[in-house]
Amino acid sequence: MTEMTVLNPVHRALGAKMVDFGGWDMPISYGSQIEEHHAVRRDAGMFDVSHMTVVDLRGARVREFLRQLLANSVDKLKFSGKALYSCMLNPEGGVIDDLIVYFLDESHFRLVVNAATRDKDLAWIRQHAARFGVQVEHYPELAMIAVQGPHARAKAASLWSAELAARALALKPFSATREGALFIARTGYTGEDGFEITLPGTEAAAFWRRLQDAGVQPCGLGARDTLRLEAGMNLYGQDMDERTTPFEAGLAWTVSMDAGRDFIGRAALERQQRDGVPRQMIGLVLDEKGVLRHGQSVHTTQGVGEILSGTFAPTLGKAVAFARIPAGDPGAVSVDIRGRQVAARVVRYPFVRNGQACAGI
Repeated sequence: MTEMTVLNPVHRALGAKMVDFGGWDMPISYGSQIEEHHAVRRDAGMFDVSHMTVVDLRGARVREFLRQLLANSVDKLKFSGKALYSCMLNPEGGVIDDLIVYFLDESHFRLVVNAATRDKDLAWIRQHAARFGVQVEHYPELAMIAVQGPHARAKAASLWSAELAARALALKPFSATREGALFIARTGYTGEDGFEITLPGTEAAAFWRRLQDAGVQPCGLGARDTLRLEAGMNLYGQDMDERTTPFEAGLAWTVSMDAGRDFIGRAALERQQRDGVPRQMIGLVLDEKGVLRHGQSVHTTQGVGEILSGTFAPTLGKAVAFARIPAGDPGAVSVDIRGRQVAARVVRYPFVRNGQACAGI
């Protein structure tokens, strides 16, 4: 059965094109996907991300539990509201999900996990939380709106009280503040500055309309995908999954091999460190006309890989992609596009930062 967020009637009233996204009826665009993309890069756009899963963890041993559950170290979280990006791994080192964890106090942390993986994530978390006496609570009644772009924070803050606006605007990246059920985090999935705002579902439609009145452009999942790929951000289920380790997904920076912490999957990652990682993720740019798409084969001197995420990048005016290929120097790279071998350049990602092409793109 397809699920709907509390904002579904609002999207339909705005004439959004709706699609099935991981079992959710979600807007892919409200008109021009490219215009929505540019609105976020140049001004401010908003996304309904209420399908994301908010999970609160409470208990005296919750930090100890998260030290075992996550590949990144929650010991980095020193003050209330501070956030951390991490993967949650299986014993083989595969990525069960990627998530953000927030430290609220020593007995209370919050996780935000992906929508399509909600059921398996909750089962996994509860399975391992039991022996630490940690209470796991899921909040399906909450909504979440991401407001992103160079003017996004100012436009959102204009709708709050002076005191709350000052606190929100003072947030450092990857930190959050709360006021009752309202949770404002300076995080996002576009490569632009902004907030991800969690609020009661009963208040979401009115807040969405107020944002629109403040000049924030409604944006769909299509623009969200081109924005996140330009920004070099992985999509779970496409760029990584339970058969992929963080080392194979370009996420080694999210793994903390701190001494004395035996997190789930650590032994498998240590074996990869010792024996070598068999696959690597690279960025590709297509300088000639054509579009890079998921599943296309990528030919290198080390062997054949495949495109993971690929799209036309509106900010750049050319196609970009993530690809997973055999480890080693790839040499000259080509992509099979409808039976034709097309040369592609290997580049470091992100492809876009602060609204501009990165060096070498």
